[in-house]
Amino acid sequence: MWPYLRFIARHRRFLAFGVLLALASSFGQTFFIALFGAELRAAMDLSHGEFGALYSAATLASGLLLLWLGSAVDRFDLRAVTACVCLGLVASAAAMAVAESLWLLLLAIFGLRLSGQGLLGHVSATSMARYFDDGRGRALSIASLGHPAGEAVFPALAVIAIAALGWRQSWAAVAALVALVVIPTSMWLLRGHALRHDRMLARAEREVRDEGRRHWRRSEVLRDLRLYLILPAVLAPAFINTGVFFHQVHIVASKGWSLSAFAAAFTVYATSTVAGALWAGALVDRLGGVRMLKFVLLPLGAGLAIMALSAHLAAAFAYMALAGATQGAATTAFGAMWAERYGYRHLGSIRALAQSLMVLTTALAPYTLGILIDAGVSVERVFAVLVAYVGVAVALVMVASRADR
Repeated sequence: MWPYLRFIARHRRFLAFGVLLALASSFGQTFFIALFGAELRAAMDLSHGEFGALYSAATLASGLLLLWLGSAVDRFDLRAVTACVCLGLVASAAAMAVAESLWLLLLAIFGLRLSGQGLLGHVSATSMARYFDDGRGRALSIASLGHPAGEAVFPALAVIAIAALGWRQSWAAVAALVALVVIPTSMWLLRGHALRHDRMLARAEREVRDEGRRHWRRSEVLRDLRLYLILPAVLAPAFINTGVFFHQVHIVASKGWSLSAFAAAFTVYATSTVAGALWAGALVDRLGGVRMLKFVLLPLGAGLAIMALSAHLAAAFAYMALAGATQGAATTAFGAMWAERYGYRHLGSIRALAQSLMVLTTALAPYTLGILIDAGVSVERVFAVLVAYVGVAVALVMVASRADR
């Protein structure tokens, strides 16, 4: 713990910037927008299916545009990029507050998903991985704590705000909060960033000149076979957890549990995510993100196996603890892996590719598992299939590791 505390004390402002952006990304995350689902459906006279289709379309579109916009963090000043993304979030929240038509609602959700769920988290993780060489793992793990912090704090605040102000005024409050607090604070935290950026460029040039290090462009990464060997592992946590959480009602009923008991396990998931991120941060700085890849999915695989074999309620808590550990560790290890394997000069465009694929994966997960369920495949067999997927993903990572030698 002391190394973490010393590291935080030394880099507190820039680390706070990473945490702040991860925290603010909550306003574009599904867990936050879904809290307004009933009010939005009533205001627009939408069924559950119609609202779900609109939300999926906005999410898919944002994922595709992220592939292009994500490279902005490579080409423009970090302060300008941060301000523009936050202004996009302000405009999207304001649009939600005044939306009277389906088209404006679609545009507002698209903007929230793109600027919040997509770009703010992307800028946070990319900046931590790019500007920290020594301590990259710890920086990524600390910045990522903004995500579970948002999940812990904002749902309760949103419920209170909706009851006290109404749902439209609550979105107006979000716009005001980002405009009046997040933007000025992030600009203050980035004071002196020009010197940090110059040092990063000098370090990159020195590595190329003295060590022959290569900084890949995205077009080169797409031609690298190792990318396709590690992608199943990179996408596994998002795909599996999204699918399981989306179909949790069916899973709970099949296991004979109560939904409230399963919901209580989300506290374990959040706690485990934080622990997994901090644990991985220390190990990444010792072993490297690339070497960590083969271990990250093992807790998730164990949790899936427990769910496949047991109907006891304890299996739910075990799964949540193990899946959370993988989720936290994956955020840190994968974030460091891109910089280690492909360099950090073009890291924004490379991470944008991975983020876009992850968004598309989370959109496909409910559908894919739904097909299995509709075909009459038991919940236990579904989890067994997911165990097999994790096994194949780990095997492919090991093949990629041998290719590195």
